[in-house]
Amino acid sequence: MMIVRPITAQDHDALWQIAKITGAGFTSLQPNPEAVANKLDWALASFDHSSNKPADRQDDFLYLFVMEDNQTGEVVGTAGIESAVGLNAPWYNYKVNTQVHASRKLDVYNTVETLMLCSDHTSFSELCTLFLNPDFRHSSNGALLSKSRLMFLAAFPKLFSHTVIAEMRGYCDENDISPFWEALGRHFFSVDFIDADRHISADKAIIAELMPRHPIYANLLPEDACNVIGVTHESTTPARKLLEDEGFRYTKYVDIFDAGPLLETKVQDIRAVRDSHVFKVKIIDNPTTDERRWVIANDHFKDFRCTVGSLSFGGFEFVNISSEQAQALNVQGNDLLRVVPLNAS
Repeated sequence: MMIVRPITAQDHDALWQIAKITGAGFTSLQPNPEAVANKLDWALASFDHSSNKPADRQDDFLYLFVMEDNQTGEVVGTAGIESAVGLNAPWYNYKVNTQVHASRKLDVYNTVETLMLCSDHTSFSELCTLFLNPDFRHSSNGALLSKSRLMFLAAFPKLFSHTVIAEMRGYCDENDISPFWEALGRHFFSVDFIDADRHISADKAIIAELMPRHPIYANLLPEDACNVIGVTHESTTPARKLLEDEGFRYTKYVDIFDAGPLLETKVQDIRAVRDSHVFKVKIIDNPTTDERRWVIANDHFKDFRCTVGSLSFGGFEFVNISSEQAQALNVQGNDLLRVVPLNAS
């Protein structure tokens, strides 16, 4: 059984192994030993603060989770929620706007997309650092890893902003070359995409120092660069589909390096938040269940656990689960569980 739980200090080596296979454009988890150690320390410190009071608006917490096979103890993926981006380091995107250039005299009317550097999402919460080992991208593992964060949001809404964003990795070719970066960013950074991605993950202030502050007309870029604005990397497309099914939408903001789309929604509009319900636990040996699959999570903070499985209901108050599920979720009879259908019906 796969379980998603908060990361611990003992997961350092596993996080490092994941960082080494994330690939180009995965800014939030670079294969850099110091960066990995810092991210782990940040997450551990975040889980140490109280879950009962709202986060200080001057603080940015990282709630980082790992997916573990509870039979073998192997960690195979990671996912996180950042409580408020842009408070400790600037958060930049391009806003994709539309400019109209028209002349009645010449009978010309043209609409042109422009890219404007902005920090419009400062203090919003972000779903981040989602990566699953390719060998385990089956059996609803990706859905569990992504949606477990939404169950945590539903359980602890006071820790987060009312608006949540998710930045999708943009298009790169088979050689890890980003057409958008080659057409734009390279002219200001004078380094390869992978090198720039590594530098920015350590110090985002570089963006303000080097990138142009004036609007950029997209039609002046090469065609292959224009064609990938708002396009998701092939390996990230399933993750985008999962979030869109939960209510996230592309709102014309893109990453400044690879032009990957930024998805956005209100917490209250997320399906897993809106439609999940809390029940008391009843542990039954070999419970009768239907074929429907459910995302199931306890209501603990530092000992949060989430999995996918079958279950049944005992009236309006109880949810019936097996002893194996109860052990994996670290719950006993009459404890609380939050459940929601794995897929929207």
